[in-house]
Amino acid sequence: MIERYTRPEIGAIWQDENKYRIWLEIETLAVEAQAEEGIIPKEAAMAVREKGNFNVGRILEIEEEVKHDVIAFLTNVAEYLGEPSRYVHLGMTSSDVLDTCLALQLKQAGEILLRGLEGLRDALAKRAIEHKHTLTIGRSHGIHAEPTTFGLKLAVHYQEARRNIERMKRAIDVVSYGQISGSVGTFEHLDPKVEEYVCERLGLKPDPISTQVIQRDRHAEYMTTLGVIASSLERLAIEIRNLQRTEVLEAEEFFSKGQKGSSSMPHKRNPIVSERITGMARLLRANAMAAMENVALWHERDISHSSVERIICPDSTIALDYMLAKMTDLVENLLVYPESMMKNLRITSGLHFSQTILLELAKRGVSREDAYQMVQRNAMEVWKTRENFVDVLKRDKDLIKLISTEEIDEICDLQKSVRNVDYIFERCGLGEG
Repeated sequence: MIERYTRPEIGAIWQDENKYRIWLEIETLAVEAQAEEGIIPKEAAMAVREKGNFNVGRILEIEEEVKHDVIAFLTNVAEYLGEPSRYVHLGMTSSDVLDTCLALQLKQAGEILLRGLEGLRDALAKRAIEHKHTLTIGRSHGIHAEPTTFGLKLAVHYQEARRNIERMKRAIDVVSYGQISGSVGTFEHLDPKVEEYVCERLGLKPDPISTQVIQRDRHAEYMTTLGVIASSLERLAIEIRNLQRTEVLEAEEFFSKGQKGSSSMPHKRNPIVSERITGMARLLRANAMAAMENVALWHERDISHSSVERIICPDSTIALDYMLAKMTDLVENLLVYPESMMKNLRITSGLHFSQTILLELAKRGVSREDAYQMVQRNAMEVWKTRENFVDVLKRDKDLIKLISTEEIDEICDLQKSVRNVDYIFERCGLGEG
């Protein structure tokens, strides 16, 4: 059980230390690639690899003066390298470093999110199998419809989690592209082999064509994927919130010893985690919209996207990692009340069998319109009197001419309503082994 958010490594990806470490590796690999091509001395490349370093505080100090982060970084690295520093950043532009670094950071963050999604999938699978045959009422428009099982409810979310895993894999793939192509992407002062060398060693692919930047449709796809995943988590969170309502109380967030639900009402047990996830999903969707706004840049590049990405990329990946951790914990420890489910299922006195009777009448030669009217008039009587639906049906002289009272009892069987559960689970890949 995750008592608190204990996965800070995704935050470390966005810290200056990691960012500058990646920048230094990109610059070092570019120097090594050019040394292999005979463009610069191999001794210089060795010196860059051995002596290259930086100090975060010093970089920020220089940036205060020069007002340019990459120049500040290069200036600080030069303080460690001395004369070989003249070979660093040779033929490159700032975005070669920035965009390649961002691709790697998003890839690193995405791989952590992927593990979080897999953990949630497994938690949902376990609870779905546990409650495979736990009867509950299905609802449409918030109104009782027909019986289902709580396991089937969870299996729906399990399948969605599986789709989100595939979405996340695609998003990681589409964003894992680097560039070392120069000021407008033409390799005017660089051999394209430098780009291939750098990207291969970073675990990225060279973007087939770039301008001064990697095109932002890649980042928009990544961020919208995070928004879709957040929306899936919200859907599950809202289901839990609804099931925890006092009048329903079919499931409930785990309430730990010593936990308090209200500053004024000691009796309260509130679905605070689900509500938190619902709220945070709104942030991720908003950030996805900002990422889509970043796609339309001027000509070969402007800088309007940069300030946005410095906020939305760390915020969205960290927030989604947190949401996945909390939702997994919630699912693993969710309190489930089968007795309440059966109590609620019986509230409508068997009206959930209305379609069963309707279809049986149709099978026996009654037109759908006439069958509908026949069943509906009995259903409306149940709404009014709260008598048992089956008993009311048995008093309908027109109906029992077509379906005997014994057959009504046989047809209105809860277990028949969910007889295909095993088939659905098997189709979902939810074995019990």
